[in-house]
Amino acid sequence: MNTTLLLQLLVNGVIVGALYGVVAMCFVLIYKASQVVNFAQGEFVLIGAWACWWLVTSLNLPFWISFPFCLLFMSLLGVLVQIVVLRPLIGEPVISIVMVTIGLSIFFQALLRWIFGVFTQPFPPVFATQTVSILGLNVESAYLMSLAISIVIMAGFAWFFKYSRFGLAMRATAFDQQVAQSLGVSVRQVFAVAWAISAVVSALAGVVVGLVSGVSASVATVGVKVFPAVIVGGLESIVGAVLGGLIIGLLEGLAQFFDAEYLHFGNLITIAPFYAMLLILLIKPYGLFGSKNIERV
Repeated sequence: MNTTLLLQLLVNGVIVGALYGVVAMCFVLIYKASQVVNFAQGEFVLIGAWACWWLVTSLNLPFWISFPFCLLFMSLLGVLVQIVVLRPLIGEPVISIVMVTIGLSIFFQALLRWIFGVFTQPFPPVFATQTVSILGLNVESAYLMSLAISIVIMAGFAWFFKYSRFGLAMRATAFDQQVAQSLGVSVRQVFAVAWAISAVVSALAGVVVGLVSGVSASVATVGVKVFPAVIVGGLESIVGAVLGGLIIGLLEGLAQFFDAEYLHFGNLITIAPFYAMLLILLIKPYGLFGSKNIERV
């Protein structure tokens, strides 16, 4: 057994899993606020990557200036999408809103292909060294940046929901929108902030993926990879989203190792998270931390 390769893939799995967990929190955030699953989440990841790449390559701005501007742009985009596209659908059946998010996904994909083309575009060198050696293991500098920011975001989410006034308002809205509104909470404002936060965090993931492997339409598949993490952890649990992301990241590392060393399927890393999702749902249909909703019919 190639122990060094296994450790390398497990370390990468933990780092990538933390990134998955952060994006999974965006799914949970929007679902808790509006009871909608955002199927355009992967496109937010892609838009963030392209926006940062354009600022760096076309305007020749340093990455450390482009990155905050990219996040600001994505927050405005998230609010704009919520106000223009989704706010008129408040009160409509959930399936209508879900179909709109699918339409947004298709629209953004087509628009970005038209603007930026279909070929992968690499980021200019950002770090002095592309990889860092840690205990004999080579780790991408972008992944280390991602891990540090992911930890900060997770801690920020925990503080935001537990102590901030707006976080408490968001929790109240997630529990019951009508009761929250009767207590003076602006449900529309909560929805807009939820979409802004979701867009910003998704952009972070897109930039990291773009730094490692270049920017192309395939970056949007992060949204698909994160979906098993959301389901595994539970669609209503922030903690479950983080744990689900780590599980999926580690599972991808293990799948890549066993595929390379023994099985030689070639695509095990792609399908393994979905098999894990099905297995866990057979045992716990609501996910590891999901809440059971029992309704009388």
